[in-house]
Amino acid sequence: MTQPSSRRPVQTAVGAGIALTGLGLAGGALTIPGEAGYGGVGPNFLPWLVAVVLLVCGVMIVRESLTGGFRELDEPSGSAQAWWPGLVWVSAGLLLNAALITTIGFILSCTLCYLLAVQGLRRAQGQPEAGSARVMAIDVASGLVISAPVFWMFTKFLAINLPGLTGTGWI
Repeated sequence: MTQPSSRRPVQTAVGAGIALTGLGLAGGALTIPGEAGYGGVGPNFLPWLVAVVLLVCGVMIVRESLTGGFRELDEPSGSAQAWWPGLVWVSAGLLLNAALITTIGFILSCTLCYLLAVQGLRRAQGQPEAGSARVMAIDVASGLVISAPVFWMFTKFLAINLPGLTGTGWI
């Protein structure tokens, strides 16, 4: 399936944007000291790795778009217009997470973020049961199942301090 030529400039712009993001990240990585730490890598290793991967991906996307576009791309699904209330739900989740993480702890703030983001996505898809108590309970449980192990991994195994609800380090 050949892509319409009207999509190629957009695809090229996306690839160029990704490549420029990689270049910007590489510029930022230049300012990070590179002394090797524990394990032989310095603090600038990961920024450089991400910068190189973004740059390579961006160049590959630009090449693909200039040689005919994404040939196996499915037709877009969903509405032609963005559903702004979904953006509000997701944004509220992110902003509340940032605002409440030191007050209610990492696990609960990330669970709230997950709940609001998933609700926004469910409502954007037009799922009629999105706001039901059963679905919201499932979303809260899923958020806890995701955020609790992340918290414990960072605090217990990696010794990285994340804000907790109690002083025990387990919640």
